[in-house]
Amino acid sequence: MNTENDLFYDLNELIDMHIHTAPDVRPRYADDIRTVREAKDAGMSAVLIKSHQTLTSDRAKIAEDIVGGIRVFGGLALNEAVGGLNPFAVEIAINMGAKEIWLPTRSAAQARNEDGLLGGITIMTDDGRLKCEVWRILEMARDANVILASGHISPAETVQLVKEARKMGLRKIVVTHPEAHFTWMPVETQKEIASDGVFFERCYVDTTPTMNSTVTVAEIASHIQEVGVQYTVVSTDFGQAISPPPVEGMRSYLAKLSHHGITEEEIRKMGRENPAYLLDL
Repeated sequence: MNTENDLFYDLNELIDMHIHTAPDVRPRYADDIRTVREAKDAGMSAVLIKSHQTLTSDRAKIAEDIVGGIRVFGGLALNEAVGGLNPFAVEIAINMGAKEIWLPTRSAAQARNEDGLLGGITIMTDDGRLKCEVWRILEMARDANVILASGHISPAETVQLVKEARKMGLRKIVVTHPEAHFTWMPVETQKEIASDGVFFERCYVDTTPTMNSTVTVAEIASHIQEVGVQYTVVSTDFGQAISPPPVEGMRSYLAKLSHHGITEEEIRKMGRENPAYLLDL
């Protein structure tokens, strides 16, 4: 078993589905090319780069072609910068190779409320139904077989989203960092909605001072064991200028999970097999 401080966990063939890169409106650790090159040098098979403001699948293609020897993917977060819950933006993103569509993150009403701000986007109507444009986005994600992720919407919205998406036949649904303080989802709720095609993306950043969070890797390990390895994806959500490089973050995260009882086979399931299914690898 690796020690908790072991930073040299073998990342061969593993995948990080949540990395932020420059250029961005916020300071980032590195640009697309450097980030991808470091992942390749670590032996990783793929990464997915994310922006809260803009499409990243076009940038991902450029980075993949320049670096070579590693797959690079992108997606689109449905924040105000792209028109919010905008099916037209989703259509363009899918046509440009997006592998993941996130519902609102920074622009979500839930995220705004957690920051003490008013407004923001909700996916629900006043009478508790999914908005018409959300239904259209779900249809598009299903038909294109791309990932539909919850972003930073509220846990209650996420539960409703998952239930309706499953009814519609979506089989690639990601609940984005359920351990984050602003999207915290109780384990019992996770267990209620866990099913084939629903994955909980547990991010290392949520255990760091960067997110002002009190959750620990030990707690995440416990959640994995309670909810199920088959329903989990492990990612870093690194790329912040004040965070270590994403590759170092992933090594540290997996070493700590191993220290807390997660086996090598389980880590490969969450860090390779489940992401590969989601990304069609």
